[in-house]
Amino acid sequence: MSLDLTPEEIQALFTRSDGSYGFARWGRPIAPIVFGVQDETLTVVKGAIEAMATLAGHPMAETDPELGSNLMFFFFRDWAELLDVPDLGRLIPDLAPLVARLQAADASQYRAFRFDDTGAIQASFVFLRMQGAMAELPAETLALSQAAQVILLWGDQAFAETSPLAILPETGATILRPEIAAIIAAGYDRMMPPSANDASHALRLFARLQAPTQG
Repeated sequence: MSLDLTPEEIQALFTRSDGSYGFARWGRPIAPIVFGVQDETLTVVKGAIEAMATLAGHPMAETDPELGSNLMFFFFRDWAELLDVPDLGRLIPDLAPLVARLQAADASQYRAFRFDDTGAIQASFVFLRMQGAMAELPAETLALSQAAQVILLWGDQAFAETSPLAILPETGATILRPEIAAIIAAGYDRMMPPSANDASHALRLFARLQAPTQG
């Protein structure tokens, strides 16, 4: 399978605003928890995470030995609500200034990551303000998009202009873009490192995208 991505395009997906390259994948089983939604939406979000973990060939778990849950989704209407979440300030340093910045920017989403000694993802916190366009999205679309953006550490502008999702014209179904799915699978290849700060890593991802698929 050959996908129409150049090494430069792959590199751009993991390049931060300051020009540095940064890649990381999960280093431990993912144990998710979701706050602020009804049971139906909870099932959809967890299903999207499970689908992404299956794609990556990465395990999930009921609990994390250190945090209980290491992937936390928060759904809310106003950023100020985060200030009332018990103990959240212990998980997110400088929570009050962060909330102020997100309010000032009228942001709709924010992701924070923690890393282990190898640079792999140890925990992630996803904050989604359900107002405006974000609130209009179907639950399946929102969940799949967020799961894709948290299965790897992408560059902060990776999906600013192009969604990681695509719509199948035949059925209207929303799917993960094939090239993004391929990059996720390549990033979790057991021969690849759990984290990388050198742009040559993008060439190794590119090489795996060019390899013929195994039957």
